[in-house]
Amino acid sequence: MPRLEPSPTPLSEPFWDATRSQQLIVQRCDECNATVWYPRERCTSCLGDRLRWVESTGRGEVYTFNIMHKAANPMLADMAPFVLALVDLDDGYRIATNIVGCEPAEVRCGMRVDVTWDEELSDGRRLPLFRPAT
Repeated sequence: MPRLEPSPTPLSEPFWDATRSQQLIVQRCDECNATVWYPRERCTSCLGDRLRWVESTGRGEVYTFNIMHKAANPMLADMAPFVLALVDLDDGYRIATNIVGCEPAEVRCGMRVDVTWDEELSDGRRLPLFRPAT
């Protein structure tokens, strides 16, 4: 069964378009320089509306994670066990993602990770997943 694919909105479309070229982008506020994730119309720090898209380093560390031995969604059943994680990016934001490229039991809080673009969606977009840093 295929993975359920995210539906871009007008607000998130630049993010998803950038994944086609394997770029991880995030919003930055021109008024207070805060990083804003997930895509929004206003800055979460100052409520300013001058947000622009900037490239993220794609490097960070695992904040927390859970090993999913049984997927709640039948579409993910063949992927189990898999790691669902929150990753703190060096750019100052936290993203929900999967950790790939290692055994689930090897994942640790604080582990350094890099973005990887191994999973292509049906329309050429890619999911930003993370693997142990090299």
